[in-house]
Amino acid sequence: MNIFYLLIGVSLFAALIFLGAFIWAVKSGQFEDGYTPSVRILFDDDEIDTPKQTNEEKLHQ
Repeated sequence: MNIFYLLIGVSLFAALIFLGAFIWAVKSGQFEDGYTPSVRILFDDDEIDTPKQTNEEKLHQ
């Protein structure tokens, strides 16, 4: 039965740590941008693979 008291205490301590981390994240502005995630899917992130020239190739042109 004593193990239940230990587990309840550890669980409450862990919950308080997570609650503190959440409050810190909210106060530090982690959740300020509510617009960008909704339009991020509209942005094209595909990069076109083009051969890059080295410095020597640029000098010989």
